[in-house]
Amino acid sequence: MTDLILQFDQWLFHLINGQLHNSLFDAIMPYWRSKYVWMPLYIFLFSFLLINWQKRGIIIIVFGLLTVGIADLTSSKLVKPVVERLRPCNEPALEFEVRELVRCGGGYSFTSSHATNHFALASFFVLVFGRRFRRINWLLWGWAASIAYGQVYVGVHYPLDVFAGALLGTFIGFLCFEVMGSVSRE
Repeated sequence: MTDLILQFDQWLFHLINGQLHNSLFDAIMPYWRSKYVWMPLYIFLFSFLLINWQKRGIIIIVFGLLTVGIADLTSSKLVKPVVERLRPCNEPALEFEVRELVRCGGGYSFTSSHATNHFALASFFVLVFGRRFRRINWLLWGWAASIAYGQVYVGVHYPLDVFAGALLGTFIGFLCFEVMGSVSRE
């Protein structure tokens, strides 16, 4: 069963990274997955929270930052060293098959920290804004999914890496929201 899953994962990687490429995504995806591209969004979000929700906004910002910090540490310091899966761009058997659109990096692949971090933040903010701003929920999930997809597209992660990162991040975002709620009630 494990072999079948890994074969499907490699097939899907080759489809996304090798066959479904186009010049627009080739130009956009290396930047799309960069945290610096999203700085204006983060600044807007922090400003919105501070201006509209003052003290509660500060609490949300602190827990949002904690959410990303916990997600990143869990993915990069706990999961990756245990699993030790090579990135596709570092896999010797795929040396001439991977389209690398960004520098590969030396760390391990499973789970994708980009996917974990962005899904953690998306799930946290979906829960924070949930009922009040329902129309942005799909934007938050789409944003996280597009960044995760970009990781496969540029050649640094397998689909299973980003899928597992998405599940892990969603769980962490939910937990951090719950902790924030219990701390806020005290």
